[in-house]
Amino acid sequence: MSVSKSARTNIKQAIFNAKVLVIVRLKSQSEVSPLISCVINAGIKALEITSNTPGFCEEIAAARKAHPHILIGAGTILEDSQAKKAIRAGAQFLVTPNINKSIVEVAHDNDIPVLMGAYTPSEIAKAIEWEADIIKLFPAGDLGLGYYKSIQGPFDNTSIVPVGGIDLHNIRSWFDAGAPAVGIGSDIASVIRSKTDESTIANRVKSYLAAIPD
Repeated sequence: MSVSKSARTNIKQAIFNAKVLVIVRLKSQSEVSPLISCVINAGIKALEITSNTPGFCEEIAAARKAHPHILIGAGTILEDSQAKKAIRAGAQFLVTPNINKSIVEVAHDNDIPVLMGAYTPSEIAKAIEWEADIIKLFPAGDLGLGYYKSIQGPFDNTSIVPVGGIDLHNIRSWFDAGAPAVGIGSDIASVIRSKTDESTIANRVKSYLAAIPD
């Protein structure tokens, strides 16, 4: 994949501009495209398709073609082979649930950023050492806002995006605590079986976006 030298920095900033990163994790490949179209039409600018979604590489390629102005990444990347397949499919960023130096290397070789999952201060420090572009604090809901605020002391120059446990009741609090963006999964990434489902998900997306402070 031919990528400009400035892509990595530009994509990282675009994720922050998008504010909400939708995590698409579904059990059937046929469910992916309708959901992606729905959330994009409702205003989402960035999303990831997880590696444990059937046909995730095909769906990344299809989404890139159908929605060229939207950021499409690959999530739940656990090993190099997944990272390379996702990048060949057109993934513009990679997301991991854990720390993994080799995935950072694969991503940076292709000038795309990594959101690296980390839980403890030691994991965060190691991910920073390996030059992960963004720290994905996961699961953020279990750790809580107090923990998030505490780690911003020693890691004040680090971009830390909370993922897991973010909902309409607390999304504003995470942004008020300094989050540059948040990741949201199951509350938005539901199966669309009818126009009613589509309308429900679209309205939920709009509610999340409306809750983001200016």
